[in-house]
Amino acid sequence: MELDPALLRGIAGMGFKKPTPIQEKAIVPLMKGKDVIGQAKTGSGKTVAFSLPLLQTIDVRDRRVQALVLAPTRELAVQITQEMRKVGAYTGVRVVTIYGGQSIGVQRDELRRGAQVVVGTTGRVIDHIKRRWLDLGAVKFVVLDEADTMLDMGFIDDVDFILGLMADEKQVCIFSATMPTKITDLSRKYMNNPEKILIDSDEPSVETLDQYFAVLKHDEKLEFLTDLLQKERPASAIIFRRTKHGADKLAMDLHRKGYKVVPLHGNLSQNDRDHYMNAFRDGRADVLVATDIASRGIDVSQVACVVNYDVPVDPLIYFHRVGRTARAGRQGKAYSFVSKEESGDFARILRMTKAPIVPMRPEDKLHTFDPNQSSSHGGGGRRPNFRGQQRGRQGDRPGWKRYR
Repeated sequence: MELDPALLRGIAGMGFKKPTPIQEKAIVPLMKGKDVIGQAKTGSGKTVAFSLPLLQTIDVRDRRVQALVLAPTRELAVQITQEMRKVGAYTGVRVVTIYGGQSIGVQRDELRRGAQVVVGTTGRVIDHIKRRWLDLGAVKFVVLDEADTMLDMGFIDDVDFILGLMADEKQVCIFSATMPTKITDLSRKYMNNPEKILIDSDEPSVETLDQYFAVLKHDEKLEFLTDLLQKERPASAIIFRRTKHGADKLAMDLHRKGYKVVPLHGNLSQNDRDHYMNAFRDGRADVLVATDIASRGIDVSQVACVVNYDVPVDPLIYFHRVGRTARAGRQGKAYSFVSKEESGDFARILRMTKAPIVPMRPEDKLHTFDPNQSSSHGGGGRRPNFRGQQRGRQGDRPGWKRYR
């Protein structure tokens, strides 16, 4: 692939021996200076696929910003930066992350010390641009990662504004799990005859992921979940809820039952999000209750199972969720709890997936699902205070202080 020896050294240091399919197909055209639209499922190695060509374009003698990576969430921006620093450890390239929730003054100082690659969320990037702390005049390589989520979150105008500030002579790379019309429109405006690389959709691997469902009343789900966790005893589990309040309530319910659980959603401060994610990564908490938007950028190499406590309305979100397990060829399990109100949504998932989703109990086999049935989702509840909360005697059950 004609990679710089310093990059090859970084790759070797990360333990990589051969490229994944998206890396094999994307790196070469990107190295040749082509614009690329890449579609591949979660956990397929997209970050390294764009990081290697990007880092090779950087002139380390030039302290100006030469590359920009835009991500939809803080967590994903941090994850990209960490991966890029690892693979570029021997290049001398300076990578800086900017995102909301962290002191903008700290980020300003980082930029002033010299940043050749900036990874950030769109809102905070624009903040720095408007304060004249970030100059994109020398940028020659741009990446939009998880572009479909970025556009779903309503950031299309921000992306358009940022791209419009740069010179026409730049290389643009878009990575996304799906390819909605807005991405196609964006590519026509800012990309030059892009090469399209479609590895696969976010469809989970049949060989490594076992998928199950149970039909339950909404008020039966908590007891069924605790029975499942007690029986399976997964080393780590991510449980998805549709709302922030629902995620908080379920995390508190599991906390009261003695589980080492942390929440992840948009209402938490950045410090809390970082603390809880570190607790989950380090194994101090083995259950994470998350909303979909907050979960983007979760990079935990081994998640034993995913639970869809609430069935998502969009089938593509289902594939994003279950893609958090069975990553990089490892085994994983996914469970969906389907209420009567969610049967239409689940029917659309069944219609889209090629992999079998197996009933968990004999009574689940009796149910049929109508994709035309309208949805009505529950969830919510009062938001408890997680900061430093400790219930019962010290050591009686895991308290939040132990994760901080």
